[in-house]
Parts: sequence; C-alpha cells; structure tokens
Amino acid sequence: MSALGVVATWPVSTAAVAAIDRDGVVASVGPDVALPWASVTKLLTALTVLVAVDRGELTLDEPAGPPGSTVRHLLAHASGLAPDDDAVLSAPGRRRIYSNRGYERLAEFVAARSGTSFAADMLDHVLRPLGLSDTRLEGSPASGARGPLRDLVALGRELLVPTLVPDLMAEATRTAFPGLPGILPGFGRQEPNDWGLGFEIRDGKRPHWTGSNNSARTFGHFGRSGTFLWVDPDARLACAGLTDREFGEWAAAAWPVLSDAVLDEFARPSAADG
Repeated sequence: MSALGVVATWPVSTAAVAAIDRDGVVASVGPDVALPWASVTKLLTALTVLVAVDRGELTLDEPAGPPGSTVRHLLAHASGLAPDDDAVLSAPGRRRIYSNRGYERLAEFVAARSGTSFAADMLDHVLRPLGLSDTRLEGSPASGARGPLRDLVALGRELLVPTLVPDLMAEATRTAFPGLPGILPGFGRQEPNDWGLGFEIRDGKRPHWTGSNNSARTFGHFGRSGTFLWVDPDARLACAGLTDREFGEWAAAAWPVLSDAVLDEFARPSAADG
C-alpha cells in the first residue's frame, strides 16, 4: 500500500491529502472540494502580517496587543492574551498561551495601518499572488479560511520554496522566545512549547501530530476542522490534509502514522546531505 493508502482507513466521510515536494504534488488522494481550514488559517494570517512587515507598514518589534507586547509576541502566542478574549493572563514573553484573539488583534492592527480590511489585505498580498483562487477568509483571521486541497498544496509549496517574504521566512520558522512552556491544543502541556512567527515548530515535542520521523525543524499548523499542513525542510517535503471530521483522538492517532509513511516513501535528502 502506498503512503497515502492509509487515508482510506480514516473514520471520515471526506478526506483529501497530498504529499508535496519543491516541484509540486508527488501524490494525492481524495476530492478537491472546499472545506474549512480552521486554525490552519493562522498560516495565511501570519504570511499577511509578514508581507506587511516586508512592505514597511509595520515592524515585528513595535507595540501591539496588551501592554508590553509586540507584533512578534502576538505572532508567537507569547503576548499573554487569553485564548478567546482580551483578558491578559501573563506578562508578555513568560508563557506560550495559544490565542485566537491574538490573531484577531494582529488583523486589526494590520488593517489600521493599510487602511483597508484584513480580508482584502490577505487577498491582495497572499491569496492572489500564490494562486489560491478558491480560498477566502470568511470569518475570524484565526480560523475563518475555507478552500480546497489544491490551494492548501499551493501554500505548502510556498512554504517549501518561499517567494512572498523569502528574507523573513528563516526567522519566522525558528523558535521565537525559546523555552516558553504552554499547552499545545489537543496534546497537552509541552515544555518547551516552541512556536515561530505563526508557525508551530515541532522540535522535540511529544506527543505531536506529525510523525516520529519528522525532523525537529518541521513547522506548520493543524486545525480543529481536521485539517493540517506540515513542512519538513530537512526532508524537502510537505504534507497537507483536509477532512470533514473535527480533530480528535482519531486524528492524533492517524496523522503521525500518515506522516511517517509519507516521509518513508517520498522524502529526499537535504542539500546539506548531498
């Protein structure tokens, strides 16, 4: 059975999964229908913020969010904001508190600088340039994107071979504020709970939604809607998936198995390895 053959065993009605290398799709299964991305939306939002930084509309270290917080803190879930409201639960840079509200605050900040809606900024500076023609932000910048697998694949390829903000991606995909403890949704307390600027960093997390063979440099995001995207720069490979079943124990068990199978079948050595 090929790596993606395991998708047929998942307890879902609809699943679409693809393995992606630097040239595009190497294997895929499932229908190309639009489904909710849930928190994978945060990757689009983070890219929109980084484009605004690259355009000189704001800087990573200027104040934003609660007192003492910056754009960088908000992107890295280190601002101290509560998950879903404006309550401040910690001083900035002390704990990793996964905050949907933090991403909404980021969107408000960017929109105020650009003078247009955040959805328009995302469309003009991320979705349209990357050819994500069937994906739209229909709700919160933390969780409101909806689109098909082909658009999630295009996002994965962009993260493998950055074109939008190539000079910022190395910084965005390494740990910001190293050592912070926190809760990884669905997997419990992680110490440290490493995060980049919008991108969750695998590092040594156990348990985790990627595979045991994913490198420590793997980054990405998953969503409550049963959606995920990871990028492993050492393997020069990405994997994207959409389903119609909410994340739960089934996904926590199934996704690492899929990830290891994809790596076993399709991974290529990095340039550093020859």
